[in-house]
Amino acid sequence: MLTKRIIPCLDVKDGRVVKGVNFVNLRDAGDPVELASIYDREGADELVFLDISASYEGRATMVEVVKQTAGEISIPFTVGGGISQVEDMTRILRAGADKVGINTAAVNNPQLISDGARRFGSQCIVVAVDAKYNEDWQEWEVYTHGGRNATGIRALEWIKRAESLGAGEILLTSMDADGTKDGFDIALTRAVSSEVTIPVIASGGAGTKEHFHDVFTEGKADAGLAATIFHYKELTIEDVKQHLRERGVEMR
Repeated sequence: MLTKRIIPCLDVKDGRVVKGVNFVNLRDAGDPVELASIYDREGADELVFLDISASYEGRATMVEVVKQTAGEISIPFTVGGGISQVEDMTRILRAGADKVGINTAAVNNPQLISDGARRFGSQCIVVAVDAKYNEDWQEWEVYTHGGRNATGIRALEWIKRAESLGAGEILLTSMDADGTKDGFDIALTRAVSSEVTIPVIASGGAGTKEHFHDVFTEGKADAGLAATIFHYKELTIEDVKQHLRERGVEMR
């Protein structure tokens, strides 16, 4: 069995880490470089940095902040937001990222997944998917532009296609669970994990140590990503890992 990973997420807007609920009502959570350094010391397995307004504002990711953050940490580091062509990927990887996350640009131009995988290897390409339950379909729908735009695309179909195009990992965010601290969206995570062979990072809803246990055992996720509980010191990474080890989950 592959070991499970705990990944803090830095949602960055205007150079500051922010966090909201269901993608709205954002509040300040600190300096990204400082937080990244703390999480590295505290035993995070990886780090995800998302420039959450870059695609919506039609600009590139903040390379300087990425450089500074990469200089402070020794763990794998994924950067997403505003990456719309292979040249953007090159710039972000040169700035110190280990992987790039693409969401809106991948939906608009699926060929970007293949081009990136061919140039840098699949392990470098993380396709981020923001999904929300669509009552009419009884299934999940893909949203883009930081959760602002409904696409009319079914999430499971899109994720299978992303894998076939060369994605090395799926960063799956439940918009319904995001920031609620009521638990990960187990049904969504399990549905996706059952459809693909590449790792699935579950995001949205972490509030307790038990939620991580549920998403690994019932949701079949490979990694659990969280922001609010770590940023506001409600739980530490070691708290979560210790709890999982005691419950028999193999941690990295």
